[in-house]
Order: sequence, then structure tokens, then C-alpha cells
Amino acid sequence: MRYKEFGKTGEKVSALTVGTWAIGGANWGEVNKADSIRAIHAMLDCGVNSVDTAPAYNFGESERVVGEALKGRRDKVFLTTKTGVYNSKEQPFVKDARKETVIRLCEESLKNLQTDYIDLMLIHWPDIEHNAPFEETMGALEELKKSGKIRFAGLSNFDQKQIEEISRFGEISAFQPPYSMVDRSQEELMKWTASRGIANMTYGSLGAGILTGTIRELPHFEPDDMRLTFYDFFQEPKFSKVMQLLSVLDEIAGAHNAPVAQVAVNWNAQKDFVATSLCGVRNAEEAIENCKGFEWSLSEEEMASIDKAIEEYL
Repeated sequence: MRYKEFGKTGEKVSALTVGTWAIGGANWGEVNKADSIRAIHAMLDCGVNSVDTAPAYNFGESERVVGEALKGRRDKVFLTTKTGVYNSKEQPFVKDARKETVIRLCEESLKNLQTDYIDLMLIHWPDIEHNAPFEETMGALEELKKSGKIRFAGLSNFDQKQIEEISRFGEISAFQPPYSMVDRSQEELMKWTASRGIANMTYGSLGAGILTGTIRELPHFEPDDMRLTFYDFFQEPKFSKVMQLLSVLDEIAGAHNAPVAQVAVNWNAQKDFVATSLCGVRNAEEAIENCKGFEWSLSEEEMASIDKAIEEYL
């Protein structure tokens, strides 16, 4: 496993982070709790030391699975969860970053995760329900820091102007945007955050599974499946464009006698503005396969070839 400096925190975090949105089980197809726990254990056994979750991943279910998986291993993991977004019966994702909500969600997360502290707490999305002032939200996070309940604060899904504004009220240690070969929309922003010592941790790093190479025909997911409602990779015209990109990745993977997923995780990890990449896994076999990707590296020529194909096809 490779490790990188995590911004200005002084932490060294593995190039892969266990991503746990899917294991929450809501609108991600079939999910098996026992397999999910084994997958997390396999990632940790392969040297991964970072796990990411959130209370909004199916009413805290993802956090509860992570809490169970980390029993006896908590001190070896840099644990990230989020705040400012939760589920309700009336609304799938409530965006609310008022002080009382931030404090409440932290207490619930600590209970779900079976821990007394969280290494990194991210504001999951900007608050559009109550428009809580950034000063109020950051004040709550600073209060949680002082009490020892969280160590660092960060952001997910914010734009540059919002990051600059909220940084006036507290230190931002990490930023979590979507980023992969099939979604480079945040690349310039990530270069900007990295230049300021903010650690970038990418989500959707395998394109919700499309960059594993296992899906070669347009799938027929349920209408509410997150792979359709949150991402655009599994719909035309983008699906066919991604398949063209995969033909290039197939050649590179073949040269290394490796699966396509390992090409994808290497590509992310070898970007100097990426600190760690979230990678969701459903079973131990997938976990081990992805981690083995760090037994080799892409050459400069291969990186350039992939970047050229992305520009041409996407």
C-alpha cells in the first residue's frame, strides 16, 4: 500500500480509503452486511488505514456497519464521517448545517461508530434547507474539536467561493469532491485546494463501478438506483463513450496482467493533487484485487495515453 501526507494534518493516509455509501444498502442493489464487513477487514489487512462513511448513507446504517467492522481496529484507522445531511421519512437527503444539527449528528455518529472520537468530520453539502451561516456551522465544528469529539474539519461538494468564505471561521483540513477518469469536473478546484494544504479525498473514484471493467453492456438498474440518479455514466450517450475509454484501459491492463480496476486506482493515486481515493467494495475479493493495484505503477507514457483518451472520448 502507498501512503501520502494528508494535507497539513501530519497524518499519513493510505492512497485508498474504504468508501461505504453502497454498504448502507439504500438504492445500491443487493448488499450483504457480512460480506461488507469482510470487505472492510480485507482492505485494512492490505494496509488501508482510512475509512469514510456518513449518517446520510441509509439512516446511519453505513456507520453502524463500519462501527461493527472496526471493533478492535479503531486505533489503526483514520475515520471520516460527515454532518449537515441526514435522511428523513419525508425527504431522502435533508441539508441542514445549523449548530444543533451538527452537534446532534455528531453524537449519533459516535454512537453508530462505537467510538468516542472522529478523526475527520466533513460538512457533506452546503446547507440549502436553512441557509445556516458558515460562522455558525464552523463554530459548531470548532466546539466539537475543543471537546475532543472530532480532530479535523473538512468539506464535501463545496465550490471555491464557499470554501474561501467558510475558511474565515475555522481551519479546513480536507476536501472531498467527485473525481475519476469519467468525472474531472472538479480537477482545477482540487489543484487549488491542494496548493493551500487541503487534502483532497476523491469519491466516485471507480465511477460507481463502471471503471472496474465488469460492466460492458448498458445495465438495467432499478429507476431509483443511485448509479442512475446520482451519476450519468450508465446512461447514453456517456455510457458508450466510457466503453471507448475502457478499450484503452484494457490494453494497459493487459500489459500489466492486471484487471482494469487496478489501472483506475493507480491513475487516481498518481495524481499529485489527490491524497486518497474512496473505493467502495462489496466483498473481500474486490477489496484485495483493488489493493493489489499498488504492487505496480502506471508509466508516464501510460498516464499520458489515458489522459489523451479521456480528452478524446469524454
